Amino acid sequence: MTRPEGVKSLILSNSAASTWRWIAEANRLRADLPEEVQNILQVHEAAGTTDDPDYAAAMEVFYQRHLCRKSPVPDFLNQMLERLAQNSEVYASMWGPSEFHCTGVLMNWDIEQQLGEIHTPTLILSGRYDESTPAINAVLKEKLPDAEWVIFEESSHTPHLEETERYLQVVADFLARGENETQSK
Repeated sequence: MTRPEGVKSLILSNSAASTWRWIAEANRLRADLPEEVQNILQVHEAAGTTDDPDYAAAMEVFYQRHLCRKSPVPDFLNQMLERLAQNSEVYASMWGPSEFHCTGVLMNWDIEQQLGEIHTPTLILSGRYDESTPAINAVLKEKLPDAEWVIFEESSHTPHLEETERYLQVVADFLARGENETQSK
C-alpha cells in the first residue's frame, strides 16, 4: 500500500473494513428489533419493495437505535436523510436499500487483510450503540498497527452530533499530538 505524500494521520469515524462483517453485525442488531418490525423488513426485502413507506418506517426504528439516538433528531440530519431519499441513486448503486441489505458494488468489499499495511497513526471513533458496532471497530483496532480507539458511550452512528463537545476534543487532541510528533522529528 502506498502512503500519499503529506498524510500524517488517519481518522476512521464509524467505519468498517468489510461489507460482510458490517452485514453480519447489522443483522445481529436487526434481530433485537421488535418482531413486527423484523417481519416488515423481511417481507419488503423479499418482494423488492424497499421503497415502500412501511419499509421506511421499519428502518426508522433501526435508525433511532443505531444511527442517531438524539431526540429530537437534529434538523440538518433529517434534511440530509430526506435529500438522500430523494436522490438515492449513488447510495443505492454503491450499497443498496438499507444498512443490512447490501446489493450494490460494495457487496464484496473487504480490506481487513490489508489493514496491517497501514503504518499511519490512526484514530478510530465509534458509538456504543453504533451500527458500526464495537465488534467491527475491534477488527480495525486489532489490525491497524498504530491505532487508538475511542468509544462514545452515549452515542450511536453520529457521535459528532450526540456527544459533540467530547468528539471535537478527542479529534483536536489526536491532531495536536500528530502535529507535535511531526514537529519534534
